[in-house]
Amino acid sequence: MLPVDDVLPKLKSVLESGTSAVLVAPPGAGKTTRVPLALMDAPWRGDRRILMLEPRRLAARAAARRMAETLGEEVGQTVGYRVRLDKKVSAKTRIEIVTEGVFTRMILDDPSLEGIAAVIFDEFHERSLDGDLGIALALDAQGALRDDLRILVMSATIDGARVARLLGDAPVVESLGRMFPIETRHGGRDPARRMEDDVADAVRRALAAETGSLLVFLPGQAEIRRVAERLEGRVGPEVEIAPLYGALDFSVQDRAIRPTAPGKRKVVLATSIAETSLTIEGVRVVIDSGLARAPIYEPATGLTRLETRRVSRAAADQRRGRAGRTEPGICYRLWEEGQTAALAPFDRPEILEADLAPLVLDLANWGVADPGQLAFLDPPPKPAWEEAVALLTRLDALDADRRLTKEGEALARLPLSPRLGHMLRKGADLGLGGLAGAVAAVLSEIGLGGNDTDLRERVRRLFAARDPRSRDSLGLAARWARDVGARPDDGRQAPEEAGLLLAFAFPDRIAMARGAPGAFVMANGRGGVLDASDALSREPFLAIASLQGAAEKARILTAAPITLAEIEANFSSLIVDEESVAFDSQTGSVRGRAVRRLGRLILGDRAIAKVSDGAVHSALLAEIRRRGVAELPWEKSAEQFRARIAFLHARLAGDWPDVSDMALAETLADWLGPFLNGKRRLDAVTPGVLHEGLASLVPWDKRAAMDRLAPTHFDAPSGSRVPIDYSNENGPVLEIRVQELFGLDRHPAVADGGVPVTVTLLSPGHRPIQITKDLPGFWRGSWKDVRSDMRGRYPKHVWPDDPLVAKATARAKPRGT
Repeated sequence: MLPVDDVLPKLKSVLESGTSAVLVAPPGAGKTTRVPLALMDAPWRGDRRILMLEPRRLAARAAARRMAETLGEEVGQTVGYRVRLDKKVSAKTRIEIVTEGVFTRMILDDPSLEGIAAVIFDEFHERSLDGDLGIALALDAQGALRDDLRILVMSATIDGARVARLLGDAPVVESLGRMFPIETRHGGRDPARRMEDDVADAVRRALAAETGSLLVFLPGQAEIRRVAERLEGRVGPEVEIAPLYGALDFSVQDRAIRPTAPGKRKVVLATSIAETSLTIEGVRVVIDSGLARAPIYEPATGLTRLETRRVSRAAADQRRGRAGRTEPGICYRLWEEGQTAALAPFDRPEILEADLAPLVLDLANWGVADPGQLAFLDPPPKPAWEEAVALLTRLDALDADRRLTKEGEALARLPLSPRLGHMLRKGADLGLGGLAGAVAAVLSEIGLGGNDTDLRERVRRLFAARDPRSRDSLGLAARWARDVGARPDDGRQAPEEAGLLLAFAFPDRIAMARGAPGAFVMANGRGGVLDASDALSREPFLAIASLQGAAEKARILTAAPITLAEIEANFSSLIVDEESVAFDSQTGSVRGRAVRRLGRLILGDRAIAKVSDGAVHSALLAEIRRRGVAELPWEKSAEQFRARIAFLHARLAGDWPDVSDMALAETLADWLGPFLNGKRRLDAVTPGVLHEGLASLVPWDKRAAMDRLAPTHFDAPSGSRVPIDYSNENGPVLEIRVQELFGLDRHPAVADGGVPVTVTLLSPGHRPIQITKDLPGFWRGSWKDVRSDMRGRYPKHVWPDDPLVAKATARAKPRGT
């Protein structure tokens, strides 16, 4: 008996009376292998098949094998499976385990799912993009074409109520489950050491202290290899080191999960592939690094990068649960206990972080242009959706109404991403369909053909390989080639063309060398780097398939060379020829250049002797605007003229122009532009030109008014013409020696007498003795004290008792005294 057996009668009753249900059962409850078999005798099934979806190929094959063993049969009889590169089904098969991607192809090819009685979504908590799409399409088919289709969603760590609402308020059946007790031990890692060293030490300690086999969770293939190297020769001969990740041959994966021989122990080094749906016999110890590697898509660049991140609490619980599937176990977590609370509750659904181009193409093939028409647990993010639409439009797969074109229909029939499908079709047109199929296989299967950066080397190794995985992949590549009318073997002689094919898939990642060897910039503007020792580091152009990391230092993982001639010949529709006219800071003048550009890549650049006057004029104005109006060579006369206009604008607003830096920058073409016609150099903007430009802002019919309202000088009683300063933000200022104002009984003012001038009265030595806006008041008040003080300092000058009756003078004493 397994825990889920207790709820099977209720689940069967729910699916007898309705068409949808949610089963929530903890790890180890037996839902994967028990539920499909229990539904075999359901009256509604008739003689139709039950499909069960698994997120991973390994889980699909393992589940089929376990159920077949329960029936005492071989896989492919009552229970079979269908995954990429492998299938075992027959006319007798009634329970078929498929990966989520395979189901998407099945339902797109046959929306009514003829011959299918039920679709079971197992481990739905993993929330893959294919899983979300599959359930959306299944629900749509159920509502429109198959009201008798049963849909069952099963998971261990999921919000059952939320999924139930997605299924139209379907009943939730919950199994409490039964797991053997698991002791959890925490131990923080040393930040100064490599993670692999800490993991290897933990493995050796656990082997010495515990019995049974170990399952070790690591973020990726590279970490698995390095831990295996550290354990080599340092564990006993009875211990087998077994790697487990998606890129391995199926036979190697199967050996990792099968029971060990008597007297033997196993250390399974696995990625998150082993988190769910698998029971690895003999494992009672789990060591969790707490890390996972996930693809992160960036809509702005069209790049998917791999990111190593902390696992979620749900994933950590799943990993821990592997230790208690068959007997009491122990879980070593390589982090402090208090850090668990800081982990994200669940992994982010792939639909929120993935390239949505395949989803958009599949939905267009389904007849849906708006994802809101289908039931998604989490709707696709709009930026990623729009970027995917833009890509498919560039590939001529969608028309202006976002419907499939003939090219789109052809791409939708291929079991490949839109980019790789487009590459396959373009390759076939050039007689390279077989090579395109091989390239697609290498890019689709992690580790196929090795891990060399140079895609050409991976393709050569694939063609030369004799292992089952490589043979199966080449068979699949051959089928793809035949699907587009190409000869499957036409690629063996031309691996050098891999770069061109790669560019058809990723034209936005055509890259050009820049600076030091190994540094490249792509057509989308992003940077990528290779080690200077890499054979590709000195190539002038590359086509890049994948990178790791962010910003300018992303490491190029997969690429191949492409020539400029190939770019010119095959991507002419993406190449733009344009005249670039810009300011050259080295020469201080506007220069014209002819630029040939692919995205952000400059393929050609030469000087142009003859450039239109308009383009030169615009470029010179743009440079002045960039530098700022304040940086122009203003001289005193122009600054005074500008200050007078600014004063009048402040007093009279709209009657006079705004001449602030911001306003002048915005209207540069209006007031300065006409005076730059025919000029190419920045030093042609002289103080005289600036003055002329400013003067143009005041029409001739307003010049007289300007001189009246904001005169440049004050005519003093002494006969002197003293300049008025309008640059002070508090108003106009006049500095004048006090003797030059004797006899003046009114205060100096501008703006038709409406604005008093701030008068700074100076001593004969031109030092301020008083600041006033009320000269008559000064004569009557403070003058007495000032006179007393100044007479002693300047005895040769006139200091009358009553300045109102004294004669103004610009000399020491008035003439005739």
